Amino acid sequence: MMAPPQPRAGQAAGSPGRTTPVRVCFLIDNLSRAGTETQLLALIRELDRARVAPALVLLDGEGELSRALEPYDCPVLRLGLKRLLGRGTLSAARRLKAFWREHGTEILQVYFLDSAYFGVPLARWCGVRRVVRVRNNLGYWLTRKHRLLNRGVGRLAHVTLTNSEAGKDALVASEALSPDRVTVIENGVDLERYRGFPAPLAHPGTVRVGCVANLRAVKNIDGLMRAARRVCDCCANVVFEVAGDGDERPNLERLRADLNLGERFVLRGSVADVPGFLKAVDVAVLPSHSEGMSNAVLEYMAAGRGIVVTDVGANTRLIHAGEHGLVVPPGDDEALATAIERLVVDAQLTRRLAAAAQKRATAEYSRSAMRERFEALYTRLATEPV
Repeated sequence: MMAPPQPRAGQAAGSPGRTTPVRVCFLIDNLSRAGTETQLLALIRELDRARVAPALVLLDGEGELSRALEPYDCPVLRLGLKRLLGRGTLSAARRLKAFWREHGTEILQVYFLDSAYFGVPLARWCGVRRVVRVRNNLGYWLTRKHRLLNRGVGRLAHVTLTNSEAGKDALVASEALSPDRVTVIENGVDLERYRGFPAPLAHPGTVRVGCVANLRAVKNIDGLMRAARRVCDCCANVVFEVAGDGDERPNLERLRADLNLGERFVLRGSVADVPGFLKAVDVAVLPSHSEGMSNAVLEYMAAGRGIVVTDVGANTRLIHAGEHGLVVPPGDDEALATAIERLVVDAQLTRRLAAAAQKRATAEYSRSAMRERFEALYTRLATEPV
C-alpha cells in the first residue's frame, strides 16, 4: 500500500489556512448489511474527499461478506483479530499504530464494543488528535461488566456520537457523561434508491405487510407473528414478510408453525436489495422493544409505505402518530394487530400517511444532509485546541 501524503499542520479543509482534508480513520469489528455498518459504508462513500480523507480498519474483517462489502476508494486494513485478549493482540496493535502513522490519522471513530475497547485506549496512547466513539443503541442488553467498561471508554473518548436524543439521554444517565461530550447526528437515507415507487394499496389482490429487521429478540418478530395471526383471521388477502436473519430464526420458525401461519408469514432471510423488497410492500412495520434511530423506519419513509412502529427510541421523532404513520405501545400484540389491520383496509388513510412520511424523509433525512453534519464535526474537532 502506497503511503498517502501526510497532512500539513494547520486548520481543517474548508477552514481558512488549510488546504488538506481532515484524515479520519473508522474502526469497526466487521462489515455486514446491518444498519450501523450500512450507515458507515454510506458515510465513507458520501464524504467529500476534499474535506475528509477516510480510512477503514476492521478488527476482524476476514469473513467473505465483510470482504465483499469493503469500500474500493479508501485504504482498508484487516487486523484479523477475533479475540481481544489473544496471541495476536499486540501484533494487531503494532499494525494499527503503523497504519495510523501512514494514513496521518487525526481522528479515530470507533463502532461497537470490541473495537472501542481495543481502539480508544490505543489511540489515546498513540496521540491520535481526537477519538470519537459511536453508540447508537440504548444499551438495553449490556451486562454490568460492559456497563463499567463503557464508562471507562466513554471517559477516554473526546466525543461520543449517537443518532437520537433518546440515545443521548441514555448515555448521560448510564455513563454519567457530561451532555456537552455527547453529540447527536441523525441518520440519513439514500433517497435516490426509492424514487418512482408505486403508491401502497394501489393494486387489487394480495396486500403485503413487510418488516426489515434482524431476527433478534429485541426486534419482537414473535410479537409481529402473534399480531399477524389476528390480522390474517380478519383479512384473507394479507401476507407478511420479514427481510433479515439472526439467532432467533429457529424459535420463530417453531412459533410460525404453532400459530399455523404457513406461507402467510415468510422469513425471507438476509435481503441485499432492501429498496426492491420495500417496493413490493404496502404496509411496513417495526415492532421493536428498543431502538435508537432506526434505519429501517427511514427506509420505510423514503419508500412511501404505510408505517406502523412501536413507541420506542427515536421512532416518534420520525413518525408523528396520525401524521406520518401509526404508533403503538411496545409489546402490545393486540394494538399492533389493530394498527396493521387499519392500514390494510383503509387505502386512503395509508396513502395519505405514506405520502407525508416520504415528504418528511426527503426534506430532512437525506444522505447529503447527514454527510454535511459529519464533515462539520470533523472540521471542528480538527481545529479546536487539543
